[in-house]
Amino acid sequence: MNSTSTKRINRYKGVSAAKAEGVTYTPENLANFVAAQISKHLPADLSTPLKVLDPAMGEGALLISLLHELGRRGIERLDVYGFETDTATLAKAASRLHSLFPKAQFHFSSESFLDFVGNGSATQKNLFRTSPQVMFDLIIANPPYVRTQILGSNLAQDMARRYQLTGRIDLYYAFILAIGCVLEKNGTAGIIVSNRFMTTKSGGSVRNAILKSLRLKHIWDLGDTKLFDAAVLPAVLVVQPRDNDSSSSKPNFTSIYETSDIPVVCVNDPIDALRHVGTVSTKDGRSFRVEHGILNSQAGTGEVWSVTTDASKTWLSTVQAHTWGTFHDIGEVRVGIKTCGDKVFIRSDWSELPQDQQPELLLPLTTHHIARRFKPDMQQAIRKVLYPHTVRSGKRTAVDLDLYPRTKAYLWSNREFLAGRRYVAEAGRQWYEIWVPQDPESWAAPKLVFRDISETPTFWIDQEKTVVNGDCYWLKARSKAEEELLWLALAISNSSFIEAFYDLSFNNKLYARRRRFITQYVENFPLPDPNGKISKELVKLSKLIYKLTPSAEATSCYEKLDDLVWKAFGVQSKKSRGNGI
Repeated sequence: MNSTSTKRINRYKGVSAAKAEGVTYTPENLANFVAAQISKHLPADLSTPLKVLDPAMGEGALLISLLHELGRRGIERLDVYGFETDTATLAKAASRLHSLFPKAQFHFSSESFLDFVGNGSATQKNLFRTSPQVMFDLIIANPPYVRTQILGSNLAQDMARRYQLTGRIDLYYAFILAIGCVLEKNGTAGIIVSNRFMTTKSGGSVRNAILKSLRLKHIWDLGDTKLFDAAVLPAVLVVQPRDNDSSSSKPNFTSIYETSDIPVVCVNDPIDALRHVGTVSTKDGRSFRVEHGILNSQAGTGEVWSVTTDASKTWLSTVQAHTWGTFHDIGEVRVGIKTCGDKVFIRSDWSELPQDQQPELLLPLTTHHIARRFKPDMQQAIRKVLYPHTVRSGKRTAVDLDLYPRTKAYLWSNREFLAGRRYVAEAGRQWYEIWVPQDPESWAAPKLVFRDISETPTFWIDQEKTVVNGDCYWLKARSKAEEELLWLALAISNSSFIEAFYDLSFNNKLYARRRRFITQYVENFPLPDPNGKISKELVKLSKLIYKLTPSAEATSCYEKLDDLVWKAFGVQSKKSRGNGI
């Protein structure tokens, strides 16, 4: 969708052209839904012809849905504009649109919409060189979704400067803000995007930019509905220019995610389910939880975007009143090591090397393969890492290879590959270093470790002095005296309570109800007063479950622990409250 596309594909030869271009065509039922939502916000003082835009039109599905919707409302005098950089796709879409809507006036371009807006065409030159300062009454869009590493750093940095964004940049971020630049003062835009920007730290800058420059009318987080063939978790934004609405009312927010709860009604598909509330099943056998509320009250401060209802606000307020601190108060949540050379540093067959060739600096490695609640499954702990780092004078440094001859010989046999990681040398590091080694002195301490991606939270205590790999996160207490808090955190993090807290506070889910457990979420998990009676009992139960795992006795203890966690925060457990909060 951009003039730099060929460069992106050449740089990432393993990436398909469709992925490099962010091509994800819109299913008809979703296109019809977005068109209907846009049409609900037609201005009362409507004057025609309306100017309609699709900035990334693909095969024209969105425009077809919107023009049909407008036709049902008796609006046929339209000036319709579309951008599509693939000329063959553009020709096909143009032919369909001309045939279906003979009364509309069409203006198509193979120019990139972002290049067009970036060149100042929207406000300084003539759109398609036909009329001055064309702005649009209605915009419907499914922008390309292209990640930073596929875009390339130069293009990503250019977009960041142009749209005043920080952190990792996705192409659709720029599209959202560029659409706002060409939206008429009484206009409305409906935009389909990935929902990822709503819940990640990297999306904070675009969240703030949207709230600053646009008036959000409604947000639909369509979650794991699988409306697209590609692994895209979509969201729909309906926006208007900021000066079109000076009210302080919060945007409406609707979310829909798969659930195992018992449904109360059955509908055709997830789009139909949006008209309901609670647990809704679809004819393909899936069940979804649908919630309608408003954007959370903290969204303007850079917090994640999620749905807030009166019930959820009350629930979270109760939890907050019973919160003593957060996991961040125990210590810093970190991701595991990243070697950028796993085939050299991480192996499960070290013992098969001759004894005189086995490196001296091998340490046990924790990976997601040993993940289990409370206590790791050490029978699966067959991987070790060659860890060439130590601490001198309080600073992390690479080891002196001359002190470890077998390690030196092994690394030298892989020097060509390791030295090929030029970014290591450019950072002033030794060619044989691990790229992200974390703190060598931390591995010997007890650690709370957890999986990044899991349907249910999976946290355990590491007492085996292992190195944690990059597919897991970990937390070490800031002092020996505070290590007892790790056992309290273990109880909280493995509870059904934390699932409810997570879904109301962050709700970053992937397909199949899997959640993301990353630093920005886990560091905000709440802790009750560690000196309280319930907290002390939770610590005892955590230690007992650790000792008994795996066994039926451990399962029985967990049920008691789970109930106590809910009580510690003053709220009812899920089995007590039925469906929902």
